[in-house]
Amino acid sequence: MAREIKPHMAISPVAPPNGPLQSLVSHLPYPAAVIGRQGHVLGANGGWKKLNGAPPACLEDIVDPDAAERVNALLQATSGEQASFACRIGAPEGLGAGHVLLTAARLVDGEADLALVQLMPLDADEAEQREVAQRESRWSHALEGAGQGVWDHDLIRDKVYHSPAWYRMRGFESGDNIEAELGPWIERVHPDDRPLIASSIERQDRGELRFNAFEYRERHRNGSWIWILSRGRPVERLPNGAVARIVGTDTDITALKQIESQLADEKERLRVTLQGVADGIIASDAQGYVTFLNPAAEALTGWSLSEAVGKPAVQVLTLLRDDGSIPPCPVLDCITTGEALSVDDSSVLVHASGDIRDIRLTASPLKNSSGALMGAVVVFQDITRSRNLQRELAHSASHDLLTGLPNRAAFDQALQGAAALAREENRQHALCYIDLDYFKQVNDTAGHAAGDELLKHIADLIRQSCRNGDFAARIGGDEFVLLLLDCSLDDARIVCEKLVQAISQFVFTWEGQSFTVGASVGITAVTFREPSTSQLTKQADAACYAAKRDGRGRVRLFDAAD
Repeated sequence: MAREIKPHMAISPVAPPNGPLQSLVSHLPYPAAVIGRQGHVLGANGGWKKLNGAPPACLEDIVDPDAAERVNALLQATSGEQASFACRIGAPEGLGAGHVLLTAARLVDGEADLALVQLMPLDADEAEQREVAQRESRWSHALEGAGQGVWDHDLIRDKVYHSPAWYRMRGFESGDNIEAELGPWIERVHPDDRPLIASSIERQDRGELRFNAFEYRERHRNGSWIWILSRGRPVERLPNGAVARIVGTDTDITALKQIESQLADEKERLRVTLQGVADGIIASDAQGYVTFLNPAAEALTGWSLSEAVGKPAVQVLTLLRDDGSIPPCPVLDCITTGEALSVDDSSVLVHASGDIRDIRLTASPLKNSSGALMGAVVVFQDITRSRNLQRELAHSASHDLLTGLPNRAAFDQALQGAAALAREENRQHALCYIDLDYFKQVNDTAGHAAGDELLKHIADLIRQSCRNGDFAARIGGDEFVLLLLDCSLDDARIVCEKLVQAISQFVFTWEGQSFTVGASVGITAVTFREPSTSQLTKQADAACYAAKRDGRGRVRLFDAAD
């Protein structure tokens, strides 16, 4: 690119050369000029002036920008240098447009840096040869700078040329006595790679391959193995089509292979780790399609890896809430928000067979080094056993272990809820206090094991007397309660009388002995008037005591007189 040229006297105080230098320039047979450090023409002979009818202001006015730039670089050098290269001129007169050989030498004239430049005409063939030589020189320097080793195999003469870089990557210099011909070279190749190379070279030499590339290991001068990527193609053929010459490059890819090996080792370690992890792992792409399942995920979902890959994650990871609704897909939620998330405990995993499993699940976004979202990874565990244990523990904490009915704590909570409904919604319920009659005789006669078995049967009879939504509990040894929701006292009496009759008619047999027991029941109303659940319990208990006092085996409504 041509530089901006300013008036000569405004840039440099150097005067046009005179004396011996001016005489020398004027007597040169071809166009010549003296160029100042800033690129200006300080003096020129007649031949130079004929190029465009007047002395040019700077070199860029005559030659192409590349040539002018090289002369300017010569002027900036710190020591005396010279250069010679082909270039083009575009002058309408004198030599005319065409190729010239530009020669330049850096001079020192006192404190001024000058360059003497001369243009000599070139015929077309010579100019083309010089241009080709310059291009080849550039490519040669470029390949050397990139560390590419060049080889040139002449199949007709069975000779191989190798560039200096080809030797250096193997630990040699081009002047070293190393057998670089094809035969001895193969002996330095790793034995495992020789069959592949021999086959590839044979096909290449027969002309079957328009382009050939292969990787192999070769012994370095220091004894180590280096990886080489060799690429080449035929560049000359005989009249019958046979390959006469092949040219290519070798690249040292040892470092790349080491990285590949490390990545392969890391991938294998990750694969083995994922295979052995007990947690299910599912990976997806950025669109939510499955890309990976580990064996644990296959077992938990019922999908194999081959079946799941490419399927929507929502189809493979099927979740269901306790109420039967379908929650949002955690994979899609994670991709949408770009944030990690957990699935609440109310969701279960539906196996492909239809089986239900309790799970604990987390989903995390998968991002690359630049922060772009690549997909999501879901990790989930089967916690069915622990969840069942939690349910059992919760059940045992609120239920009687012998009869399976709710216990005193659960009853207190249920009664508080019923009383609250009565107060807030002006509803009425019935609380029934049940105490068995003659139960002690069974314990004393047949033992406590018989008494426990009898209590189980009594609990079943009480359950059978309940409607949907009613609540029955065992609150003591042979004491039970029945909470009838939205029930009048008259209806409660009818229910309890049927229950008393069923208990009295039940015949319990233990080790050849038969027993019958009875039950006394006290009933009180749960309405908005009663402020205390403890008071309600006392009222029902008092009514039950009155029923026993009246002769047992009967039902008694609470009366304040009790």
